[in-house]
Amino acid sequence: MGEWSFLSDLLESIKSHSPMLGRIWLLLMMIFRILVLATVGSDIFEDEQEEFACNTLQPGCKQVCYNKAFPISPFRFWVFHIVILSVPSLLFVVYAMHQSSKDEEQQVKVGILQRKEQALDGTPRIQKCYITHVILRLLTEIGLIVSQCLIYGFTIEARFLCTGFPCPHIVDCFVSRPMEKTVFLMFYFIVGVLSAIISLVELLHILHKLFYRRPLKSCEQQNRSNIDYERGRDPHSVQLIDKKDAKNHNTSHSDMESSHQTKSLGSSNSGRSSQSSAKKPPLNI
Repeated sequence: MGEWSFLSDLLESIKSHSPMLGRIWLLLMMIFRILVLATVGSDIFEDEQEEFACNTLQPGCKQVCYNKAFPISPFRFWVFHIVILSVPSLLFVVYAMHQSSKDEEQQVKVGILQRKEQALDGTPRIQKCYITHVILRLLTEIGLIVSQCLIYGFTIEARFLCTGFPCPHIVDCFVSRPMEKTVFLMFYFIVGVLSAIISLVELLHILHKLFYRRPLKSCEQQNRSNIDYERGRDPHSVQLIDKKDAKNHNTSHSDMESSHQTKSLGSSNSGRSSQSSAKKPPLNI
C-alpha cells in the first residue's frame, strides 16, 4: 500500500493551486479510483488467471487463450491508468515547488519592491503550467478511456471461444465472476467519463477567467504605471491633485450638511406655523 499512500500525498499537494473543479477531480481520483481499486478490485481480479478454465488439456492452450481474452489484466491496466494520470500532476507539483522556492530566494535577496514584482511575474507562470497540466490530464483521460473500450469493450462474457496454435480445435474457455467484472468495468468507464468532463469544464472555466480578467488587469497596470510616472516626474502636481480631491470631498460634505440643516429648519418652521394656526381662535361673523 506504499504506492497508494505516495499517490494520495501527491494528489493532496495539488489542492493549494486547484480550483473547486480540480478538487472534485481529485476526489474522484482518490476515492472512486485509488481507494476502490485497492480495496475491491484486488479481490475481484487476484485469481483471474487461475480460475480461467478451458475444456482442453493441450499444453499451452490455456495460456494462449487467456492472452487473447485479456491482453493486459484489467487490474494492472487501471493501476497503469492511475499512474499515467498522476504524471501531469507530478510535473505540475515539481514546477510549482521549484517556482515558489525560487521566488522566496529572490525575495530574500532583493527586497520588498522586487518581491511585489516577482509575485506578479510568478503567478501567471504557475497558472500557465496548471493549464498545461489540465490539458495533458484531459488528453490522457480520453486516450485511456478509448483504450479500455478497444481492449475490453463494455461487458466481460462468461464464455470465450478460442482458436489457434497450440489449441487443436475451437476451445471453450470460461471466465470467473463475469458479472462482477462487468460491473467493475462499467464503473471505471463511468468514472473516467466523469473525470474527462470535469477536466474539460475546468479547462474552459480557467480559460474564460484568464481571457476575461486580462483586459481588466492590463487597465489597472496601465493606471498604476501612469500614476507612478506622474509622481516621479512632478510630485508637486500629484500633491495638488490630492489636495483638490480632498477639497472637493470636503465641499461636497459641507453641501450635504447645509442641505440637511435647511431641511431641518424648513420642517421646524412648518411645525411652528401649524401650531400657530392651531392656537388662533375661530372668527365670529
